[in-house]
Amino acid sequence: MKIAITLVTIFLISISTFADISVSEKKALIALNKSTHGENWNSKWNLSAPVSTWFGVSVIDDKVVSIDLSDNNLEGTLPKSISSLQNLQSLILFKNKITGSIPTTIGKLNNIKVLNLSFNQISGTIPAEITNLKSLVSIELFMNLLSGSLPENIGQLSNLETLSVYNNQLSGEFPISLYNLKTLKNLQLNSNKFTGILNHQIANLTSLETLSLFDNNMKGQVPFELEKLNKLTEMNLSYNNFNGVVSKKLARKDILNMTMVDQYGFATTLKVSQDKDKAVVSEE
Repeated sequence: MKIAITLVTIFLISISTFADISVSEKKALIALNKSTHGENWNSKWNLSAPVSTWFGVSVIDDKVVSIDLSDNNLEGTLPKSISSLQNLQSLILFKNKITGSIPTTIGKLNNIKVLNLSFNQISGTIPAEITNLKSLVSIELFMNLLSGSLPENIGQLSNLETLSVYNNQLSGEFPISLYNLKTLKNLQLNSNKFTGILNHQIANLTSLETLSLFDNNMKGQVPFELEKLNKLTEMNLSYNNFNGVVSKKLARKDILNMTMVDQYGFATTLKVSQDKDKAVVSEE
């Protein structure tokens, strides 16, 4: 009897040990491996071994919940079948050599909270479908070749805390829905080609701690409503085309002291109100 119980126990342990993910998830991982030249990765996958042993892949209850292949020499493009990873909560492919565009099918990853494709060579636009991902807490796409504008409905991401897309070629005006992101803590849009004004509705972003719009083509008055953001500790609005007068408080908060670019391309510092600590609209 003891032998029988021991054999059953060993059998159950074996099933648990070799339990694997669904066929569709495994196919999606193999497609990712193939499309990014897995044979050249720094840490390679043994496709014959259980997925739970694959480098950078976290499996819980036979479901892929996390992929982190940072700095692993991935080259090539992201496959459309990545959408089959329906249980994925975190996708981190930071600092690789990925090219091509972000597939629109990424908008089907309904459980994803962290998306980091930064420091690659990804081009094309930020797909509008990304705004379907209501669980997103962090979007990091900085240091790529992305163009086009921010998705119009980005304000639908009601749990978003970090939006970091600096050092790309993004352009256009900020969608008005951006100012609906009341959970946003870090907004880093610097070193792009954004135009238009910074809307006074910036005051809605009450959780904001970091605001970086450095090195864009924005214009108009720096809204004094920024003073209402009590949690804002780091700000850089310099090297835009903002004009007018700013308060002492805002001038002190800006890392580069509100240094702008005038119509002739020369650096100039915005005037600071000397008689009151409040922004004044320019008469120009």
